[in-house]
Amino acid sequence: MVKNYIQTRTEQDSLGKLDIPADAYYGIQTFRALQNFQVSGIKPKKSYILATVQIKRAAAKVNKNLGLLEKDKADAIIAAADEVLQEKLLEWFVVDVFQAGAGTSHNMNTNEILTNRAIEILGGSKGEYEVIHPNDHVNMAQSTNDVIPTAIRLAAVHDIPLLLKAIKDLQQEFQRKAREFDSVLKSGRTHLQDAVPIRLGQEFGGWAANMGKHYHSIEQAMRSCLELGIGGTAAGTGLNAHHQYRELMVQMLSEQLNIQFYPAKDYFEAMQSMRQFVEISGTIRNLSQDLIRIANDLRLLSSGPKTGLAEIQLPAVQPGSSIMPGKVNPVMAEMLNMVCFQVIGCDTTILFASQAGQLELNVMMPVIAYNLLHQIEILANALPRVTDRCIRGITADLARCQHYAEESVSIATILNPVLGYQKTAKVVQESLKTGLSIREILIRKKLLTISEIDMLFDLKKMTEPGMHRSS
Repeated sequence: MVKNYIQTRTEQDSLGKLDIPADAYYGIQTFRALQNFQVSGIKPKKSYILATVQIKRAAAKVNKNLGLLEKDKADAIIAAADEVLQEKLLEWFVVDVFQAGAGTSHNMNTNEILTNRAIEILGGSKGEYEVIHPNDHVNMAQSTNDVIPTAIRLAAVHDIPLLLKAIKDLQQEFQRKAREFDSVLKSGRTHLQDAVPIRLGQEFGGWAANMGKHYHSIEQAMRSCLELGIGGTAAGTGLNAHHQYRELMVQMLSEQLNIQFYPAKDYFEAMQSMRQFVEISGTIRNLSQDLIRIANDLRLLSSGPKTGLAEIQLPAVQPGSSIMPGKVNPVMAEMLNMVCFQVIGCDTTILFASQAGQLELNVMMPVIAYNLLHQIEILANALPRVTDRCIRGITADLARCQHYAEESVSIATILNPVLGYQKTAKVVQESLKTGLSIREILIRKKLLTISEIDMLFDLKKMTEPGMHRSS
C-alpha cells in the first residue's frame, strides 16, 4: 500500500499534480505506478536494476562525448549511476513486477532516482527538474522500448555464468561419484522392472555427461544476448538519437561490463522479437526436466531404508517427520524438484508473453524480465546446495546392489546369443514361476555346463559392450 506521508513535495506530469514523499528519490511517475500496481509486492531483480542503470550511465557518457548533454549534468548522472552500481539507493526501485506494459514504469523509476540523486550532487534538492530532468537528460536518446530489452540482455549475461558454474560443479561431482562407484554392480531397470546389470558408476556417469550437454546448450544460448538493440529508440528507427549513438553505446557498454557486445543486425527485429529470451529459457527448462528426472532417480535408488530399493544412501541433513521418529527424507532432491517445477512455470510465462507482442513492440517485457532472471537465480542457488549437501555425501550399499544384480532374471539376456530368444524366454518364465534361479534351471535342464554358466554369468562383463559366448 502507498503510505500517507506528513512531509511531501509536489510534482507535475502530463496528467497533473501529485504530492509525493519529500524524501523519495523517485518522482511522480513512479508514485503513479505505486498507486496503480499494488499487485504482488515483488520488486525487480537486482541484476535487472543494475543493468538498466548501466544503460543510463553509458548514455550519459556517450551523449556528453557527442556534445548533446552538458558536462556537469552528464557527470552528475554518471556519479549517481555509480552510487547505484555500488548497490546504494536500491530501496527506491519500488515498482511491482506487474506494471505498465513494456516496462515504462521501471524505466521511469530508474530515470527519476538517478535524476534526483544527480540534482543533489549538483547542490540542488529532489524534484528541482529544471536542474536535471528525468526524460530530457537521463533518458536522452532512449525509449523504454529499447532500454528494457537491452537491460534484460545485460542482466541475463551477468547472471547466467553463476548458473553455469553451478552446473559445472554438479557435473564434476557426478563424475567423481562415477569413478568412486565404478566397481559397484547393480541391476539396471527399464519400465521400473528388472533389467540387465549395470555399474552404479555408469549411472552417475550418465548424469555427469547430461549436465555437460546442458552446460553447453545454455552457454550457447547466452550468446544470443550479446547482440544489443540499444539505439532503436521507440520503434527501431533510432529517432531522436545521434547517428553515432548506437555504435558508441555498444562500445561503452562493452567497456563498462568488460563483455564484448555487438550492435543488432536489424534493430526492428531486436525490438520486436523476444526470441533470445525464449531460447535461453528453453535451454534452462530443458535442464530442469533432466534435473527432475535425476532427482527422482536419486529418491528411488535411496528409497527405504527397509522397504525400498536402498541401493544408495543420501546424506541425512534434517529430521524427516514431525510424527515418525528417526525418519529421514530426501529433502535436497525434493527441494530441487520444486525449484525445477517453478522454472518450468517461468518458462511457460516467458513463452506466452513473448508471442504476445504486436507490431513494433512486445509490451509484456516486464514479466519476461522477472521470470527469466528468477529461473536463473533459483537454479543457480539450488544446485550448489544439492551438490554440497546431497551428491557429495552419497554412499552405496554394495551388498544390496550386488544382491539385486544377481537376483534379476534379466541377466538371462546374456543367453540370447547362446540359446536364442525363445528358449531363453522359457527359462525366464520358469524361473519366475518356480522361484528357482536362472543358474539352477540351466543346470537342471542340462542346457549348459557349470563351467559354461560360470563363464557366461560374469556380471561385470555384462556391463561392457560385446557378445559373451560360452565358447
